[in-house]
Amino acid sequence: MTPQVIAIFGPTGIGKTAVAVALAARLRAAGEDPIAISADALQVYAGLELLTGVASAAEQAQLEHRLVSFLPVDATFSAGQYAALAHAEIDGALAAGQRPIVVGGTGLYLRAALTELALRPPPPEGVRERWERELDVRGVAALHGELARRAPWAAEGIDSGDRQRVVRALELFDAGELEPPEGPSQLWTDEMRHPTLLAGLTLEREALYARIDARVEEMVAAGAREQVLRAHAAGASQTARKALGFDELLTGDIAAMQRRTRNYARRQLTWMRKLAGVQTIDVTGRSADDVAGEIAAAAAVAA
Repeated sequence: MTPQVIAIFGPTGIGKTAVAVALAARLRAAGEDPIAISADALQVYAGLELLTGVASAAEQAQLEHRLVSFLPVDATFSAGQYAALAHAEIDGALAAGQRPIVVGGTGLYLRAALTELALRPPPPEGVRERWERELDVRGVAALHGELARRAPWAAEGIDSGDRQRVVRALELFDAGELEPPEGPSQLWTDEMRHPTLLAGLTLEREALYARIDARVEEMVAAGAREQVLRAHAAGASQTARKALGFDELLTGDIAAMQRRTRNYARRQLTWMRKLAGVQTIDVTGRSADDVAGEIAAAAAVAA
């Protein structure tokens, strides 16, 4: 079946945006009208563009990016809210004869954009804050152990260092909404709202980590810490503060930000291995245009 949507997933720092821009150029040359739709949990915040890796002005001049920089930093945001917006953007683009390129590194948001997930509502007021205080005091490993005692079926599927998912699972348990799964997880089915080519970018682990470390240094040199300080002063929400490096840049700990980002990239690669129907593409030693050519060819073969 001809893919109507192209999705590009991969770990932070691997060059997803550059590949999307190069792919858009190839699609335009073939007579198409592409747009990019971000599938990133934190790129929604205006004022944190450097920290969250939003496409630069030059890149956005080459390819329009939607669902970026539209929320103030003091706003809260959820995957459920994102899903409604992403579905509207994708459906609207297809109705207008455009080709949506969904680009992102947040696995849940990618799945929310491409599928019909039954997303749970936000937790009752105060529950998240209580667990985040526990996280600060006890650490993520201890909370993962707590989750393993309460809901072992949930803990099995969550990395012991994934702060956000551990806290979210404990919130849901407290709300009585974390139940043992019946059948395969909805997250990993191959059902899509529209025919989709899902390209997963990979890179040799040490090369990826070196890229991440260099990228963090570039972000800081470009003013990422100043953005974080302004967002903090403006009352950044708890969801905005989940941006990789937010807490570390508040204290100026660049090495900790690099370490946390490398750990997150490892979890993103774990997500990729679970994605049904993903076509993995090794980008080692290749230009963005070369990788885009492989994606375009795969789309043409699928047709």
